Amino acid sequence: MTAHVRFVTGTDTEVGKTVTTAALAAALVADGRSVAVYKPVQSGLEDGAGDMDTITRLTGVTSVHEGIRLPDPMAPRASAARAGVPLPPVTTHLATIAALAERHDHVLVEGAGGLLVELTDDGATLADLAAAVEGSATVVVCRSGLGTLNHTALTVEALQRRGVAVAGVVIGSWPERPSEIESDNRRCLGAIGPGLLGAVPAGAGRSAPAVFRERAPTWVARSPVTAA
Repeated sequence: MTAHVRFVTGTDTEVGKTVTTAALAAALVADGRSVAVYKPVQSGLEDGAGDMDTITRLTGVTSVHEGIRLPDPMAPRASAARAGVPLPPVTTHLATIAALAERHDHVLVEGAGGLLVELTDDGATLADLAAAVEGSATVVVCRSGLGTLNHTALTVEALQRRGVAVAGVVIGSWPERPSEIESDNRRCLGAIGPGLLGAVPAGAGRSAPAVFRERAPTWVARSPVTAA
């Protein structure tokens, strides 16, 4: 692969993975880089739109791809079972990532739910995909509130135990008026793994696209996506 590949996972579902992925993509585009975004499994649609549609709307990136799109907002294996369809195997995902890497400077791969959610019929996870892509690194998106330190440390440890490089941590939704607990958490997150890469403001996904693209580079460090 010639491109930098970065996986984006979360400590749980609904922590801000998609908007964080969009912010990383927008920062790269602002830096003049070509970007592709891939989601191995899209489970659940909102008004017929998935996470890749959100990323295109916010960033203008058109090279967005899904391994499979499933209607029910459930864990991928359960959603696929309800739909009566098989999930793509790891080899299909790796082939797609490799093909995108040949045509772009950077490939961002957004997971579904948390790190160890099963994405294939034989139980492979985003951690397995990341471990199979040489030279890749993973960004961990977390919450700001109570419990985030434990969940983030567990996710980082799970990646490290599998030999997966961790690029760092991003708070997926940072409130305009953080509590004392949230402010303390933000300081402590800097000591987990490679540390805190940034924080995406709460509600950023509702921003006008032009505003989102202008501000995204100030929310996330460039290092997780531009480092070799």
